[in-house]
Amino acid sequence: MVKSFLKKAAIFSLCLLIILPFTACKKDNDKGLKKIEVSEVTHSVFYAPQYVALNLGFFEDEGLDVSLSVGQGADSVAAAVLSGQVDIGFAGPEASVYIYNEGRENYLQIFSQLTQKDGSFLVSREKNEDFKWTDLKGKHILPGRRGGVPFMTFEYILKQNGLDTEKDLLLDNSVQFAMMTSAFSSGTGDYVTAFEPTASMLEKEGKGYIVASIGEESGEIPYTAYFASKKYIEQNEDIIQGFANAVYKAQLWCQEHTAEEIATAIEKSFPDIEHALLVTSVQSYMDIDAWCKDGVMTEKSLNRLQDVIEEAGELTKRADFSKTVNNTFAQNAIKNINNK
Repeated sequence: MVKSFLKKAAIFSLCLLIILPFTACKKDNDKGLKKIEVSEVTHSVFYAPQYVALNLGFFEDEGLDVSLSVGQGADSVAAAVLSGQVDIGFAGPEASVYIYNEGRENYLQIFSQLTQKDGSFLVSREKNEDFKWTDLKGKHILPGRRGGVPFMTFEYILKQNGLDTEKDLLLDNSVQFAMMTSAFSSGTGDYVTAFEPTASMLEKEGKGYIVASIGEESGEIPYTAYFASKKYIEQNEDIIQGFANAVYKAQLWCQEHTAEEIATAIEKSFPDIEHALLVTSVQSYMDIDAWCKDGVMTEKSLNRLQDVIEEAGELTKRADFSKTVNNTFAQNAIKNINNK
């Protein structure tokens, strides 16, 4: 999987380098804010603190004009960062682990963690109010891309519940992440994993039923984090610090507000989703304690992630925590904000 991930990232990087000369020149906006391009792995209520920071002006308070684009996969996000098309990536920490293990001099460094649980929910085609993991025997499941954290976390849960992932069920990774919901809605598979608000939308439309929270079952794991290239961080410490400050402000804000208030704060980022559905989605993540209290990633948590990757047979060696994670900015953010 590591080779596959790096090959896809390398191909994508080459494509981006062709257009890079036309896109890389960034200027401050008319308010004097520094323009920052961020690639998020997908667009989901799961990342509510990020949209709180955007919509409540926390990034602007730090002198940053942040623009989001959707990468649709950690490999694509990593490639965009490495090529310089975007400044900051937001995806699973496995991207940084894989790139570091490749031996690159300008590897990716994680500087702020946002989520601490898997944010996907298991959706069944049939209603099942007494769901047990053994109910998945003989079933056709759409779990995402092999080697990605969603797939590996789900596989880890299945094994913990005594299921043989090769013999007991079909984990169909042939469907692209962005197409999983539409494929399921069209009749493919007995189960699909989906983030909010997609999971609740499927339920509302009568196309599926949420039967389990992957994050609640798997427990704490560093699921999504912000990273940039080592070189970019060294050359733009003020930008990275401002970004980490804004993220921490949003994390604190979410701890102090209700699902209704958070939904109101982020609805600008989800214009096509009705308010009641946003509230339900936000509450789902609050119920499983999905968001980190601050941006500091611990070595214990990264080791747990690498345990999951190893269990999936996708990791040949462990990444050096002190190199792949740079907690300086998240730690400073705590001091900066709490001392005001």
